[in-house]
Amino acid sequence: MLNWLSNWRNRDDDNNDEDNAEMAAGTHIVVGLGNPGRNYANTRHNLGFIVVDELARRAGESTVRKRFRSELLETRHPGGKLVLVKPQTYMNDSGNAVREALNWFRTPVEQMLIVVDDLDLPYGQIRMRPGGSAGGHNGLRSIIEQTGKQEIPRLRLGIGRGPNKAKAHVLSNFAPDEQDQLRTVIETAADTVELWLAEGISTAMNDINARKSVLPVPQQDAASPV
Repeated sequence: MLNWLSNWRNRDDDNNDEDNAEMAAGTHIVVGLGNPGRNYANTRHNLGFIVVDELARRAGESTVRKRFRSELLETRHPGGKLVLVKPQTYMNDSGNAVREALNWFRTPVEQMLIVVDDLDLPYGQIRMRPGGSAGGHNGLRSIIEQTGKQEIPRLRLGIGRGPNKAKAHVLSNFAPDEQDQLRTVIETAADTVELWLAEGISTAMNDINARKSVLPVPQQDAASPV
């Protein structure tokens, strides 16, 4: 785990306008996708929110502001400013909040990372991509539509398809066995975001995409003697 985030703190709100001009080139944005409200807090569709919360915890930051139709937290990384964003528009309109944040911080989409759940990956598998289609994810679709670009880095966290229809599955809570393993998924995802910030997307992709799963391999029972 990288620990540099804990050594950085955000500046006073009075300096934000000055920061925007001074730090635009070094500003990175991490957007966690999810739905606001208690009813959705622990659902599979809110994995992005949960990862952003972990990044905020590591940074030692707790001052959350409501701007750009989002919950937003500003901190530092060695290359400049880091903005953590949780859109509060509900999933299908996430792009509106993301576009506003991008415009304000003058950040190119290549310096933004979307953390998102993915039905097409099994639970415990994490993949990073530099861009691509929405893949059926309404939050990603909204962001692509609002920014006009597909080449937006994203970190995809597998939730599997499950026995139910897609909508019911993504809006359901984790099963007990998944809940037991969730901490590993969240910590690995946060580690990957930190690696992306520190060493770039190629290094982060090579690391996480090489792993079939971030979960420990189940121990098989020893064969019974004949």
